[in-house]
Amino acid sequence: MTTPSRFDYSVLEKAPKVPGKPRHKTREVKVGNRIFGGNNPIWVQSMTTTDTFDVEATVRQIHALEEAGCELVRVTVPKPEDANALSEIRKRIGIPLICDIHFDYKMALAALDHPIDKIRINPGNINKAGDTSHERFRAVVRKAKQKGIPMRIGVNAGSLETEVTLKYGFPCPPAMVESALRYIEIAESEGYHDIIVSLKSSDVLVAVEAYRLYAQLCDYPTHIGITEAGKPPYAVTKSAAGLAPILLDGIGDTIRVSLLGDPVPEIAAAFDILQATQRRVRRPELIACPTCGRLAIDLEKIIAELEARLSGKKLPVKISVLGCVVNGPGEAREADIGIAAGNGQGMIFRNGEMIRRVPESEIVDALMEELVRWEAENAHRLPKTTDVEGLGRRKLPVVAG
Repeated sequence: MTTPSRFDYSVLEKAPKVPGKPRHKTREVKVGNRIFGGNNPIWVQSMTTTDTFDVEATVRQIHALEEAGCELVRVTVPKPEDANALSEIRKRIGIPLICDIHFDYKMALAALDHPIDKIRINPGNINKAGDTSHERFRAVVRKAKQKGIPMRIGVNAGSLETEVTLKYGFPCPPAMVESALRYIEIAESEGYHDIIVSLKSSDVLVAVEAYRLYAQLCDYPTHIGITEAGKPPYAVTKSAAGLAPILLDGIGDTIRVSLLGDPVPEIAAAFDILQATQRRVRRPELIACPTCGRLAIDLEKIIAELEARLSGKKLPVKISVLGCVVNGPGEAREADIGIAAGNGQGMIFRNGEMIRRVPESEIVDALMEELVRWEAENAHRLPKTTDVEGLGRRKLPVVAG
């Protein structure tokens, strides 16, 4: 007689075998040559740290960001001389230009006289105290509509309007979302719908819950980020901790990782977070075991050589390199291409099957040979770079044979 289990195994039988939530479907908003939302990639952006009126320094930094893979860039416009530099900056860069306005709505109006691609407004900072008609915000909305330029409504926990803060007691997620919805409705009342929304906080939990709550109520695209994350490496870890649950919930149409100092490292960090959450896979996933007492090959050397030879390849392939025989074979079978190595040789796996053994000195060459075969076999199934998540492994389940 079988002893009844205290566990409800039906939960496991009904659970999806391939994890992952679908992308939160948002309306499309065009920003320069990029389209946010819908089935478009999650774009990576950054912000300059230069004085915007210093055209040479600003353009030089933007070019460095472009070289790193940045897809949109934001500059701050706190003064008239910053606004006056926008046309020249836009002419000399190859990615969409976003203008950041904090306090003076007149700077927003000035920026909109130039060929910019988007404007970012923090409505909580530009309204006149006691103005329930929000006339300053409306003035910016009307001009943006006239010029055909989209706007990011940037709600920040640190600068919520007093009325909303008092209603909820402190800058909590419901307060942030209500603030965003209020300004969305004001913009819509002016017939304006080219809107992107951000709900930023330096508190990871607040940011995550704010985006989740917003996604239940609204379908405008979202710019996601953890603001004022601080100095790397902790800032990268903090950003990943906050952005990962948002992305895994399917939320987010553009991303910025905010780091203290040089903005160029923000780009690699953002793409790494997108890669790890499988929301935008742009290169092979290389898995390697930690170095422990069981390690029986020069794994660091092999990984370094593989990284160099895989550089520039945009394939959603998972390659596993394990340096021992304990977990190695099982992990290697889970990858598209894998190797379990030890004692000077390695077992090569492809699509879950062990196909051959090679000496340690030939491991990298053997893996690259298998990659060529894998690419040829999967060429008809490889997603295009314009797909909803860029290149993504979840669209390529492992098929034996």
